[in-house]
Amino acid sequence: MFKDLKILELASVLAGPAVGQFFAELGATVIKVENAKSGGDVTRTWKASGEATDDRSAYFCSVNWGKKSIALNLDNSESRNILLRLAQQSDVVIASYKPGDAAKMGVDYETLRKVNPTLIYGQITGYGADNSRVGYDAVIQAEAGFMFMNGEPGGASLKMPVALVDILAAHHLKEGILLAMLRMAKTGQGDFVEVSLIQAAIASLANQASNWLVGGKIPQKQGSAHPNIAPYGDVLTTAEGREILLAIGNDKQFQALCAVLEIQEMARDPNFKTNSLRVSNRVLLHKSLQEKLKGFSTDTIMRALNRARIPAGIIQDMQQVFEMDEAKELLFHAADRIGVKTYIGSNPKESPHFLPPPHVGEHTVEILAKSLQLSPQGIKKLIDTGAVR
Repeated sequence: MFKDLKILELASVLAGPAVGQFFAELGATVIKVENAKSGGDVTRTWKASGEATDDRSAYFCSVNWGKKSIALNLDNSESRNILLRLAQQSDVVIASYKPGDAAKMGVDYETLRKVNPTLIYGQITGYGADNSRVGYDAVIQAEAGFMFMNGEPGGASLKMPVALVDILAAHHLKEGILLAMLRMAKTGQGDFVEVSLIQAAIASLANQASNWLVGGKIPQKQGSAHPNIAPYGDVLTTAEGREILLAIGNDKQFQALCAVLEIQEMARDPNFKTNSLRVSNRVLLHKSLQEKLKGFSTDTIMRALNRARIPAGIIQDMQQVFEMDEAKELLFHAADRIGVKTYIGSNPKESPHFLPPPHVGEHTVEILAKSLQLSPQGIKKLIDTGAVR
C-alpha cells in the first residue's frame, strides 16, 4: 500500500515507534535514526528481570519491526548533514523530542521543511510544544484520571499494565499523518501534525468523561465492574476456580444468562429486572450470580454461554492468548523472535522479507551507501570520527 513512502523515524520509546511500525507493515521504507552516543532507543535497555536478550529487548521488539537503523551522533555537524539529506528524501518524519530539543539539534519542522517543503512532520509530546514537562505514560495515566478510576473500591490507585496512553497517542498521530497525506495529495503542501500524550488520554476517556461532564458524577474505583451496566465486567469463578468475565449489555442478554444458569426467576426479580435496577443492586447481583456459577465447570458454562450468544470470556494469561487462532494470525516470525502486528484492518500478507527489529546502527553503512551514495572511504571516515556508528 505504501511501498513508495519513505519514513524517517526520530522517535523513541513506544508511541512514535508504534507509528513507524504501522507504516512499515503497510510497505513503507522506515529508517530509524538512533543516538550513536547513548546506545540508541532507550527501550533497548528496558529488560524484565532475568531477560536474556541482546540490544533488542523484548520491549524494543514490540514496535520496531520492519525498520532499518542508522546510528548518528547529532552533536557532530557531519551527522546533522546526513540527517538533513535523509529528511530531504523522506515523505514523513516522526519525532518525539522534548519541547525545544529538536530545534537545538536542528531537526525541528521549521528546519527540515527548508530542505523539503513537502515534508509531513508528525510530533508527539507529553503536554504540548509549549510545556517543557517530561511526559511519561504512567504520569499521564495519573493526571488524566485513569489511575483514580482504576482499582478495587477502597484500594490503591493503579496504572494499567500496558502503556495504553502511548498506544492511544500513536493512533491519534497516525490519523493526523494520514489526513496530512490526503491534504498533500490535493494541495502538494507539507504539514505539521502534533499530538500530546495528555490530550490523547483525555480525548480517550469516553463514557467516563461524560459520566462527569453530563451526568455530574466523578467516576470511582469499581474494580472491573462497569459504572453504567451490570453485570458487565464482573469476574466470577467456576467450579475449578477459573475466572470468567461477563459483559451483559441489555435486559434480553440478562434474561438469557438467567436461563443458562437455570435461575429464570432472577430475571423477574424486582431488584434485577432492568439494567438500572441491576446497577443499583450490583453487590447483591454479583453475590447471587457467583453462588450459582460456582456449580458449573468452565467448559460446560462457556459452551452454554457461547451457544446462547451471551458475551463472556475466560480470563487468560499471555500464553493462552497466543494459543488463540485470532492471535496467531497477527504474528511476525523471524529466525530468533516473534512479534505482533499493529495494523489489523484488511492486513496484507506478511512479506517473507519483512525485517526483524534491528540492532542499533545495523543498517548505517547500507543507508549511507545506498541512500546517500557515500563512498566506502567516506563511510569509514565517518565511523572513525564517531559521526556515525
